Amino acid sequence: MNINEIQAIKNRFGIIGNSPGLNYAINVAIQVAATDLTVLITGESGSGKESFSKIIHSLSSRKHGPFIAINCGAIPEGTIDSELFGHEKGAFTGALDARKGYFETTNGGTIFLDEIGEMPVGTQARLLRVLENGEYIRVGSSKVMKTDVRVVAATNVNLREAVNNGKFREDLYYRLNTVPIFVPPLRERGEDVLMLFRKFTNDFAERYRTKPVRLTADAREMLMAYEFPGNIRQLKNIAEQITILETNNDTQITAETLHRYLHPVQNSSRRALVPLGAGDESTTSFSERELLYKVLFDMRRDVNELKKLVREVLQNEHYGGDILNDHKELFSTLSAPDSLVNTPPVETPRLLSPPPPRTVDLDRYSDARSEIEDVIHETEEDESLSLEEKEKEMIIKALRKNNNKRKYAAQALGISERTLYRKIKQYNIEE
Repeated sequence: MNINEIQAIKNRFGIIGNSPGLNYAINVAIQVAATDLTVLITGESGSGKESFSKIIHSLSSRKHGPFIAINCGAIPEGTIDSELFGHEKGAFTGALDARKGYFETTNGGTIFLDEIGEMPVGTQARLLRVLENGEYIRVGSSKVMKTDVRVVAATNVNLREAVNNGKFREDLYYRLNTVPIFVPPLRERGEDVLMLFRKFTNDFAERYRTKPVRLTADAREMLMAYEFPGNIRQLKNIAEQITILETNNDTQITAETLHRYLHPVQNSSRRALVPLGAGDESTTSFSERELLYKVLFDMRRDVNELKKLVREVLQNEHYGGDILNDHKELFSTLSAPDSLVNTPPVETPRLLSPPPPRTVDLDRYSDARSEIEDVIHETEEDESLSLEEKEKEMIIKALRKNNNKRKYAAQALGISERTLYRKIKQYNIEE
């Protein structure tokens, strides 16, 4: 699928943005649309998952059949079976007539089950039967009925974790997850934020007959740095507020003005709103990967300093005590052997000229020298092992986050795809 075809799909369904993660998700939706496979769309609330269900239906052989979107979390637990599968007259209090369910009315079409993670466990068993053999039973009936419906599901919760907690059936999870599509959150879509904001403000300006607002350079940086826990839905709400409330004053929106509409994000694991007037220190942000790299490199630097110091002691036994005293702070922060840290200082006379050379009994220091060299060797091995384990852990985490797609995992790690492939082979990582 080339970029022109993907762009045509974006124009058709009103999708704004050019981020790699978004393009990849659209490409998967286009490819799976021609099949009858069940699709599970994952992503945070407000990221636009329903648009992908429409793409799949409109490009499938069922495009002339019915399409219905159902929010499983909005239907009460006591009535969801009736809504999905129908009921017979008198099946429960208030069932005055028989009623068709959504799986019956959308026969030959597509059902989009949004917030599938909120579906009750009992209903999950009924849904699994529909997915496996197209059979269902109305509430209050014993007659088995058949339907030909394609199911596209979506969730903003971790279904794998829900399975482990006993809140979601494992067999249903694997049946739904035939083809997974991950819709990236707005904070990971780069300049798509500015494109969406411009589109929303222009649309609202036309609706309310006002002048379109424009962002200054610092306001654009602030908008891109914000985390948007509500994703596209939140951005659209902010664009509408600014269009209505700010165009009476000035269409040029500064960072100070924008700051009033961006609420601070609590417990952010990525980027958060930076307060205005903060100094350079507070405006410096690191991703989780960058922070880990910084810690590892700081540890490596301290270990290298320790090794350098120990070698200096070995080469200058006469000045060993003075050197240890001069570097007392370094030894107090590192896990060096007690015998090394607590070595008593060697008193030397305070002379204007260097003290006279003395004869050193090498046999006397051979054991100590051997012990210290062993410590250096073990430290080097531990350092290498620690770095390798951290690197392997980060690679596995990046692969899982990007559904084992090496291209996007390599981008997240800041390395080339070829390097990532070599590392996967080196650490025997199973994909």
